Amino acid sequence: MTQYYLEEDRADDPHYLPSIETFYVEEGDLDFCDEEGCCLPAGFYWQSCMPGCLPDGEPSGPFETEQEALADARDGME
Repeated sequence: MTQYYLEEDRADDPHYLPSIETFYVEEGDLDFCDEEGCCLPAGFYWQSCMPGCLPDGEPSGPFETEQEALADARDGME
């Protein structure tokens, strides 16, 4: 899992923390299955998060690349 800044231009601000996390799910990864055995499809995902906290909401994806997942997370931020 890799953390990124939602607003890249604020990355140097010491009071602004990373708020996006990207990760890759492999086919059949039990860490990403629910109690009924439904698993996330393979691919890259992103989630809103803050350091030291649980992710906020469901993951978005799958995407073919980490760059596509990150671009989707930041869509509309410019």
